[in-house]
Amino acid sequence: MVDDTILQKLIKKALSNGGEYADIFIEHRKSTAIQLEDDKIEKVIAGSIVGIGIRLIYKAKTAYAYSNDLSESVLMDIADTVSKAAADAERDIVVNMKRRYPETTFIIKKYPETVPVSEKIALVKIGNDTARKFDPKIKQVNIMYKDSMQKIKIYTSEGFVSEDERVYTLGVVQVIAADGEIIQTGYEPVSGLMGYELFDENPIDMVALKAAQRAVMMLRAKRAPGGRMSVVISSEAGGTMVHEAIGHGLEADLAQQGLSVYSRKVGQQVASAAVTVIDDATLPNKRGSFSFDDEGTPSRRNILVKEGILQGYMYDKYTAMIDGTLSTGNGRRESYEHKPVPRMTNTFIAPGKLSCDEIIASVNKGLMVKKMGGGQVNTVTGDFVFEVQEGYIIENGMVGEPVRGATLIGNGPEILMSIDMVASDIGFSVGTCGKDGQGVPVSDAMPTIRIPEMVVGGEISSIS
Repeated sequence: MVDDTILQKLIKKALSNGGEYADIFIEHRKSTAIQLEDDKIEKVIAGSIVGIGIRLIYKAKTAYAYSNDLSESVLMDIADTVSKAAADAERDIVVNMKRRYPETTFIIKKYPETVPVSEKIALVKIGNDTARKFDPKIKQVNIMYKDSMQKIKIYTSEGFVSEDERVYTLGVVQVIAADGEIIQTGYEPVSGLMGYELFDENPIDMVALKAAQRAVMMLRAKRAPGGRMSVVISSEAGGTMVHEAIGHGLEADLAQQGLSVYSRKVGQQVASAAVTVIDDATLPNKRGSFSFDDEGTPSRRNILVKEGILQGYMYDKYTAMIDGTLSTGNGRRESYEHKPVPRMTNTFIAPGKLSCDEIIASVNKGLMVKKMGGGQVNTVTGDFVFEVQEGYIIENGMVGEPVRGATLIGNGPEILMSIDMVASDIGFSVGTCGKDGQGVPVSDAMPTIRIPEMVVGGEISSIS
């Protein structure tokens, strides 16, 4: 990392021609990735990156420059480059740095770098063997292992220095099963802000088995009925719905630009009274957790929607300055090569008081979604389409046969307003969220919920 005295010089140089705010982001990251396809280890990649980014905010505009050369002369050059975005006369600048200490800390039990690559390869092979042995109908298995240790240091012109260490470990199993012309996929990821102990809590053979079981089971599933019907989304489905249907729309940059259906709606009802939406980067060892965000703001729990009423948006430093408020700790970036933007962390609908069985029993005929697939959302209108990877018919308050090929079609605000039953359970899903050409680790979650009526894409049916 760069010496503190040099960093103070860089802050002064960045602000030398004016500007309201400047910060410096320094990153050192080590990572390992292993990919298995067609019974073969296709890739083993290990490496590290070191870099620095300097940002200046001046009259609601941002100048950002970065480099992987940490020599003082180069750093002064890029600080001078961003300073030219401001045109004020040179002025005296005093920068007195105060170190921030994390209020939220996370325990890493087994650092991935202490585990031999040979052991990681053996782990991947165990997953592959487990999935392939499950059923002859398994035709393809793809497994990805990845770990990353990121150390960051952030200096700000507000006089704060923050440091964080983040260890992420990931395992993904994708299984393809075929029976004649029918092809089905089972996908199961595990990840968190944790070390190699991830696989003590989630053994790779169990992860692979779950993916294989889903793929094979869906081969015998009937085509899903289509039409308007009641839909129960299980907590096991994870939080894809909340992430896409409302989460992105509550990121402050989209709201400020009028690119969100939730723009200018703070204080208004945007969901049913049964719905409370929270974004919380302090949750223990979740994939979207951290001690400080990528601007040095301490992580926090943000209640975005409380009993249906919109409380506020997720802010980074820049968007907070525009709205005259404070950052909510949601300033995130993929690496030093990217400037921070408002992003989700761990986003979820808060659990209610009902049991899952009570919700299922309330449905005469409908669809039970146990695993979500991919989807698309228009943040301006709120319209969405989601694939259902694993679904079941509900008849007379009982979960029945599996169905395949279902899609959920609707409008985020309308669906959120219609949710009338929320269970006390909750289940998380993990992923990498893409925005503005950069991806960050996130998790999202929902309890089991009931949507009394929505459009399900499938075969034409009289179910209602």
